[in-house]
Amino acid sequence: MPGKVILVGGGARSGKSRFALEYARKLGERRLFVATAEAYDAEMRERILRHQEERGADFTTVEEPLHLARLLGQAQDIDVVVVDCLTLWLTNIMLAERDVDAETARLIAAARTSRAQIVFVSNEVGLGIVPDNALAREFRDHAGRINQAVAAEANRVVFMMAGLPMVLKDE
Repeated sequence: MPGKVILVGGGARSGKSRFALEYARKLGERRLFVATAEAYDAEMRERILRHQEERGADFTTVEEPLHLARLLGQAQDIDVVVVDCLTLWLTNIMLAERDVDAETARLIAAARTSRAQIVFVSNEVGLGIVPDNALAREFRDHAGRINQAVAAEANRVVFMMAGLPMVLKDE
């Protein structure tokens, strides 16, 4: 069903990305993977390489750390787009000192009008302790609001825990 939005959330190493890739493979042949990560250090470069190996050649990959809404608007001949992940995108938005609420609104509008099915991957960071510094609390709060906004728009929301999917919403 074109225009469908799926949110896959969960904690670190919960199986979100693997699930999103498997799910997307069932949604169409023309697949786009949007990587929001930037390789600031050796550990992140290693993570990016592992994710590239997991995807294989099944997806065309585009690295887009900031302009997700614009990219989704341009992806007209694509069956399914996997965006991995919203919390890294949020980090990039905050580091670029952009208006998080405005960027989120643009992202939701682009998802709403996209002809592609979009699978958003996002970390659920609000399940732990309250961070001890203002920046981390701001990040956690923005991440929670972004996840809520995407979940409200989504036709399907899946929460991953220990590699197991739990469907929270299915329209």
